[in-house]
Amino acid sequence: MVSVSSTTDVPRSNLLRGSGVSLGEALDGHRNSLGVLRLILASLVIVDHAFPLGGFGEDPFWRYTNGQTSLGGLAVGGFFAVSGYLIVKSGVATDVVQFLWRRAIRIFPAFWGVLVFAAFVVGPSVWWAEGRPLGEYFTLGPGGPFGYVTANWTLSIGAYGIHDLFVETPYGQTVQASVLNGSLWTLAYEWGFYLLIAVLAVSAVLARARIVVPALTGAFLVAHVASVVAPDRMGAILPLLADPQVIFLGTAFLVGSTLGIYSERIAYDDRLGILAAVVLIATMFTGGFAVLGIPAGGYLVLYLAARLPRWLQWIGAKNDYSYGVYVYGFLVQQCLAYLGVFRAGYVLFTLAAVPITFFLAWLSWHVIEKRALALKNWGPGKGIAFWRSRWTSRSRSASTDASASPIGVE
Repeated sequence: MVSVSSTTDVPRSNLLRGSGVSLGEALDGHRNSLGVLRLILASLVIVDHAFPLGGFGEDPFWRYTNGQTSLGGLAVGGFFAVSGYLIVKSGVATDVVQFLWRRAIRIFPAFWGVLVFAAFVVGPSVWWAEGRPLGEYFTLGPGGPFGYVTANWTLSIGAYGIHDLFVETPYGQTVQASVLNGSLWTLAYEWGFYLLIAVLAVSAVLARARIVVPALTGAFLVAHVASVVAPDRMGAILPLLADPQVIFLGTAFLVGSTLGIYSERIAYDDRLGILAAVVLIATMFTGGFAVLGIPAGGYLVLYLAARLPRWLQWIGAKNDYSYGVYVYGFLVQQCLAYLGVFRAGYVLFTLAAVPITFFLAWLSWHVIEKRALALKNWGPGKGIAFWRSRWTSRSRSASTDASASPIGVE
């Protein structure tokens, strides 16, 4: 079962039942299964994408949920709920400079890595294999590999493809365009919600007015209802809400943030976990997923992170491959589709993508991500207080030197 840190002396029997234990205590430190859950969620995105990328039709989850969500949407929503929980805690524990620095080194280096890998490893390899001169591939401007990187490096995706690569794959035929990596679009939303937490932190909301976080969550839930009732009017109310992904992903993220900011007051309880599972499943298949299912799913994924067996807790505790799995999965599946692996059927096509994606995620973590995260306490990561003290110390030193200079000496 889940254990907690030595600072929270919770009896084992209580932790099993959830009696008197808060969600924050149950998820304390690294003694949880968030790592394995994130890997599962990332893998579910691969399972979902295999349908369109292999030409196997639409994810049947759309039919099962009456068009409310796909399996991939459910997985990404779970990702955003977990992210909201962790990020709001980071916003409370660090100053805004540390917060932004640490979030930047977590999301950008691996993202740039997959862009470069797609543009300068995958792209030219496919181009050369087709017998085309590499000089024609390495063109400047839009449509080429350099344009692909520069159009996307800020997280806002300005170009999904390079030249005509993968146009002949099942997905390329569907969209009639070159698409190398269709998963990356969610990262701009995630970064936007990081910035929202930064604003809440620097304005002291997280420290003194925490009620604003659940209030924002409620507002997003209302926006969900309004978008269903009058979808054309949402943009008139607030242009940002014209994008349904902002509402969906924002709701999931803020649900996680609310659970995070009040984690010491929210109960960790088996009964709540079972109720959350029932509500999530019921709303997915009958209706009301956006309003009731997302909050229930947010609690459920965090409850499971505390409730899963202890022997799973080592997965992802020190080496987090989930981000790499997410950013490389689509690209790997497109490569396999280009090679014709989809002809072996859905199951084999999906299974073939998993080990290759996990290998690239392993490389991404050990070559890029882990090294970037080692800089979390470097430079801006030292925080405002450190740099303020350095500035004050230098100012005092300069003042002392000036007062010690002889009068009349220039």
